[in-house]
Amino acid sequence: MKSRASFKGHPLHPILVAFPIAFLIGAFVFDVLSVINDNESFWQTGKYLAIAGIVSALAAAVPGIIDYYAVVPPKSSGKKRATQHGLLNFTVVIFFAIALYIRSNSITPVLILEGIGVVLLFVSGWLGGTLVYRNQIGVDPRYANAGKWKEAYFNQASGSIEVASADELKTDQMKLLHVAGKRIVLARTEKAYVAFDDRCTHRGASLAGGMMICGTVQCPWHGSQFDCTTGAVKAGPAKEGISTYTVNESSGKVYLVL
Repeated sequence: MKSRASFKGHPLHPILVAFPIAFLIGAFVFDVLSVINDNESFWQTGKYLAIAGIVSALAAAVPGIIDYYAVVPPKSSGKKRATQHGLLNFTVVIFFAIALYIRSNSITPVLILEGIGVVLLFVSGWLGGTLVYRNQIGVDPRYANAGKWKEAYFNQASGSIEVASADELKTDQMKLLHVAGKRIVLARTEKAYVAFDDRCTHRGASLAGGMMICGTVQCPWHGSQFDCTTGAVKAGPAKEGISTYTVNESSGKVYLVL
């Protein structure tokens, strides 16, 4: 799904994380070199790199938190992975902050804390890479007739809700609707508008971030396919269908009925 914290379509979090990764690993490397070479200037360099790493990590966390709440699909395997990723990053910052605080008193505890922090940083980076390359968090999908990403919020929880104009979407284009906290995909097939849950029944991926063609929506994570009109499974690994909703058109408007 497209990142909420982006600049001209480029997600900010993957760009910013390069800085704390480089600074924090550099801090540990220079602190180890200072001990090996008994070089005070290396120790000072490690201190400044640790400060830069902590500050840049906090800066990178801001767009990461935004995408965690706004982009990562709820109740999904990706959400669990993103939670682990965030908690590990927080732990890394805490370890380096403690090491920075005590570095004038003892060398060994500093190296131990930073060493553990670097290991956790690699684990967190692995999870982050999985979130991008497997779960496609922050990825703006592009396929034939996909159009620009569309998303809208509605407070009304029931009844007939106006969600689009009749000519807003082209054939095979989707729009993500947040209806009183519920995520629903509005889509246009060759025959009519349809609406269905924005959650793959396999691992909870956002179907709005997938692909749609000929009345079939495909999950972006593992390729499960669902009939957009009936919700039936057309291809696995999903075994359960998705819920669908009634959509009406009147006077050039599209209404979702709940």
